[in-house]
Amino acid sequence: MTHTIKDVAAHAGFSIATVSRAINAPHTVNPMTLAKVREAIDALNFRPSPLGRQLRGERTRLIGVVLPTIANPVFAECLQGIDELAAAQGYRLMLMTTQYDSTRERHAIETLRAQRVEGLILTVADADTHPLLDELDRDGPLYVLTHNDTVRRPSVSVDNRQAAYDGIRMLIAHGHRRILMLAGTLAASDRARLRHAGYTQAMMQAGLTPAPALEVDFNANELSPSVLAHLTAGAGRPTALFCSNDLLAMVVMRGLLRAQVQTPRDMSILGFDGLAMGELLAPALSSICSPNREIGCAAWARLMARIEGDYGDASLSLTLPHTLREGASVAAISSTHDAPP
Repeated sequence: MTHTIKDVAAHAGFSIATVSRAINAPHTVNPMTLAKVREAIDALNFRPSPLGRQLRGERTRLIGVVLPTIANPVFAECLQGIDELAAAQGYRLMLMTTQYDSTRERHAIETLRAQRVEGLILTVADADTHPLLDELDRDGPLYVLTHNDTVRRPSVSVDNRQAAYDGIRMLIAHGHRRILMLAGTLAASDRARLRHAGYTQAMMQAGLTPAPALEVDFNANELSPSVLAHLTAGAGRPTALFCSNDLLAMVVMRGLLRAQVQTPRDMSILGFDGLAMGELLAPALSSICSPNREIGCAAWARLMARIEGDYGDASLSLTLPHTLREGASVAAISSTHDAPP
């Protein structure tokens, strides 16, 4: 009896597409998956067509990159690092953006799979619970995450929780006690949730009461009247704001200025990302800095190691150091602020 690739897929418990990749591009397949496919091939005495392998077996030297957006310089800087190394090593990139949408993430990865990419570099909404990553672990292609701070997957990021903790400790050292965090939708970003956890930890260790993050429209260019009122009304308003990213911090600074609340005289603002454009503001934005280009470079190096068969350190998470940029949007508490409780 002559067996087909469909029989091999059924015997191994994988899709036909996965078996095809194991035969024609084994370097893109998880080693455990590859071993099971080869066991099924041996058990069924399956013999792939030599002509078919010749037609399909050439390496594409194509790498897929999936990012939420390139409008945010965080991801544009990361892409720059990836692109520089790809060009130097003779690879092509295929970029897809997802706008923080899990449905678009799935579509992007399926599209890149169809193009026979040899590997993926991607940022997803939630790396710890994303079912698509489980599929990639099982079926390939090999991947490395950027900015997703997780120990469960091959990834490169800063320690988001520790970075936020350090930033809040700096605000507390400046005398601030009423500190509020602003973020986009926490459910859509594992990074924002970790940063809020760092904020909460720092506040509690200082004997202060942390507040739930004030969630705002991430893509809005202006603060809504209700958010602005929440920030500025009452004697107990915050003296310092921690924004989960620099773009949001810039929107907040502009909104406060229009409400005649001056930064940092009336309210200090701390961002997260370390975008260069933040230094051009007046006052220059104080920020927790992430080495975004270096994250892209490190992710590329790890993906290349995985493709070449290194399943040791390259399959683990890598944490790069963050720094604090002093800027001028944070000031010590003074008589110009409402006195802390």
